[in-house]
Amino acid sequence: MSDLNSGVEILLVEDNPHDADLAQRALRKRNIYNKITHLKDGQEALDWLFGQGEFEGRNVNHHPKVVLLDLKMPKVDGLEVLRRIRADERTRRIPVVVLTSSREEQDVVKSYDLGVNSYIVKPVDFDNFSSAVAEVGHYWLLINQEPK
Repeated sequence: MSDLNSGVEILLVEDNPHDADLAQRALRKRNIYNKITHLKDGQEALDWLFGQGEFEGRNVNHHPKVVLLDLKMPKVDGLEVLRRIRADERTRRIPVVVLTSSREEQDVVKSYDLGVNSYIVKPVDFDNFSSAVAEVGHYWLLINQEPK
């Protein structure tokens, strides 16, 4: 995990250690590895974003450039994390990309209803997964223009 008070560029919220490792390797392979923070569940993500729990005292004015968010997680699921991000004025403009194995239409619809910026189903094949993650990182870190 990177320095918790520095400018995190990618907040990866993923409970599956294998998928998290693959995502981080894919980003590094494409030289998109600056300041990635991996959190293992939705509660940890909310605590980090809002500077509470084990992250109390973290400068919450440092927002990631993008949140890569799994949906099916323990403690607090990804839809609730997305709901809380969009409900708070401090975090509502943070780009959130759902990166999940769920192809359920209700998850897609609910994610967009809650304000997700993109919904990507994790490809099963490593090369396709790696490519998808790298393209997401490239777009949100290098191409997208965020508000100042």
